[in-house]
Amino acid sequence: MTTAPPEDQHRLLAVQDVDIRIQQLEHKKRNLPVLERIAELDGQLSDLSSSLVQSRTRASDLRRELTKAEGDVEQVRTRAARDQSRLDSGQVGAKDAQALMSELETLGRRQEALEEVELEVMERLEAHTASLQSVETAHAELEAARTAAVAERDAETAEIDRSLEVAQADRARAVEGIDAPLLALYDKVRAKTGGRGVVALKGSFLEGLNLNLAPAEVAEITAAAPETVVRLEDHGHIVVRGDF
Repeated sequence: MTTAPPEDQHRLLAVQDVDIRIQQLEHKKRNLPVLERIAELDGQLSDLSSSLVQSRTRASDLRRELTKAEGDVEQVRTRAARDQSRLDSGQVGAKDAQALMSELETLGRRQEALEEVELEVMERLEAHTASLQSVETAHAELEAARTAAVAERDAETAEIDRSLEVAQADRARAVEGIDAPLLALYDKVRAKTGGRGVVALKGSFLEGLNLNLAPAEVAEITAAAPETVVRLEDHGHIVVRGDF
């Protein structure tokens, strides 16, 4: 049978009040609404980041394709300019001149075809660039929203931490001098029950559990010596009796 000074048993009620306050603050810290918003933004950013990488890669591929198309056109233009220069010089024979004119016609058709390819790639790049800018804008907006949410989380967390520091100091004062085995028992019960280690019996009503005891149970509890630490049978809560 565990025993402890009655006044120490009564002091556990004040300790319990502080522990409930600490528990509520810790629960609030773990369940800030902004944490859910940050998680949602992280998910959206992850999805959009994949799209952004793919879009940027596609834009890079199109720019390379356009560079190649421009190079092909320039190569034909250079060849045509060289042939035209030779033809205009008047220093080639009739046969060579005819060959140059034929080649210029071929190069002209080739240039037209290549310029169509170049234009088509330019149009695709232009359209994709507009799409990429839209994705980049959306990504930047999400990042800005996340930065703001993180700042909000940090501010709210800091405020709760300050309250927790006060509560922890209050607990240190509340437990000072309490019978050590009694306090250890209280902490053990509180850990087992998920937060409550002690209840107060007022008449037949158990404050903290919101339960009414049968007359026989009340009689058994109140008959115990004041220094006896009475515990409930179900979960082992310490029962504080007497005046409060």
